[in-house]
Amino acid sequence: MANALRLAAALLCVSATLAAQSPSASEEVARLREAVTIMDDVMKGSDTAIPDSILKRAEAIAVFPSTVKAGFIFGGMRGRGVLSGRTEKGWSPPAFLTLTGGSFGLQAGGQATDIVFVIMNRRGLENFIKNQFKFGADASAAAGPVGRDLQAGTDLQMRAEILSYSRARGLFAGVTVNGSTVTTDNDANYRFYDTRFNSTQIAVGGLAGSPDSTREWQETLAKYAPPR
Repeated sequence: MANALRLAAALLCVSATLAAQSPSASEEVARLREAVTIMDDVMKGSDTAIPDSILKRAEAIAVFPSTVKAGFIFGGMRGRGVLSGRTEKGWSPPAFLTLTGGSFGLQAGGQATDIVFVIMNRRGLENFIKNQFKFGADASAAAGPVGRDLQAGTDLQMRAEILSYSRARGLFAGVTVNGSTVTTDNDANYRFYDTRFNSTQIAVGGLAGSPDSTREWQETLAKYAPPR
């Protein structure tokens, strides 16, 4: 009898846990884990990492894992990512975003690419996280330099609001993404936080709090871009 009661209690506990954690929210947790892995992989090599001089100045960092790029004559791109902004208390919890884009040219085939954006100032961050931000119209993104110890050119540091990078087939380098659009992933934000926060409220306003599942992501950013 006692064993049966303990078993029933355990089953109730498991049921409550599953009910509290939406199966859909696990997609966002997986996205965060992928973003952590990408940052760690990118920063491993001193000659291919994002320069420390850039990360020290960064106002926000966004990572879009496995962005799918495909096309024949006409091309398209779509990915889902996360962004955190720098705050007085450290890096904010992640806002969830989507990246879409189109291109025209002689191209064929498909490819999954990891894309990293380093937003260099507050104006760039505010533009980036407004809904329907378009590269080239709202702001441009410059292909970022690589090499951890590299001192980025003064002109690039002073003028660029957003630096963009991509990794495909093991190669990590700056990339041009003008014409692509970033949109707040409202459904993902709601699934993850159980509240309809927009990206500004999360990354700038600090209204979302920091669930346990965001800790590894925030600690990873702090490791490579420590508090000023």
